[in-house]
Amino acid sequence: MKKKTKKVKLTAKTADKFELYEASVQTPDVDVAFVSKLFKKKTKRAAMSLREDFCGTGAFAAEWVRSKRERTAVGLDLCEETLAVAQVRQADTLKRASDRLHFVKGDVLEGTQEKSDVIVAFNFSYCCFKERETLLAYFKRARNDLNADGCFALDIHGGVEVFAELEEETDHKRFSYVWDQEPYDPINGYAFRKIHFRFPDGTEMKDAFVYDWRLWGLAEMRDILRDAGFSDVVVYWEGTTKKGDGDGIFSKADTGVNDDAWIAYVVAWR
Repeated sequence: MKKKTKKVKLTAKTADKFELYEASVQTPDVDVAFVSKLFKKKTKRAAMSLREDFCGTGAFAAEWVRSKRERTAVGLDLCEETLAVAQVRQADTLKRASDRLHFVKGDVLEGTQEKSDVIVAFNFSYCCFKERETLLAYFKRARNDLNADGCFALDIHGGVEVFAELEEETDHKRFSYVWDQEPYDPINGYAFRKIHFRFPDGTEMKDAFVYDWRLWGLAEMRDILRDAGFSDVVVYWEGTTKKGDGDGIFSKADTGVNDDAWIAYVVAWR
């Protein structure tokens, strides 16, 4: 009989911040399924090549490779520390399939030479670009690096709460995830955000991740994508449960309700 591996008790000292982030923030299997379904419906073929911009630990790229034999992915990021973690972690999770996933240290504004069926920029990562001309340059680069029938997928968040100063704690099995919003600058659109992790023993991993963002509006983002040359820009809005919470089902929408908090996908076709 195989012995059960005893889980190490998580504390601020023993926990891996990247593992905590993946467990509390990302749902790559859901995102991959969503993008794959849209691509197949639009193009009548399966998307095979992907580039994950601001890839971090490459969770989305790894899930993409895992989801279908012969799929390939490139993870693009500037952070050496995170890319080093990504290389080790995804090689371990993918085993032999890891040869279909490559990580590149580089600037998303410069892109990559190879074309992709799909490029994604999730977790609001593009918000690091604070000037319209820079965001436009990035969108143009992404469009240039797509195949002729390719798509560029992003997520965006909004709602009344995104402008508030708040701290929101979410309990997980072995730790708590804390989203910390500092005061919003309405003149410049700047927003300073932090992620902390708290543990049952009372310790805290403070400022595990820190973001200095501009909060781009959805209408503004659509305009910039169109200015970048994308032929079709579509918003997918999340439905709600009877209690008013997000239900995880995203549908094409032309209008939305500005709830306390909302998340949407934006998919732009080359």
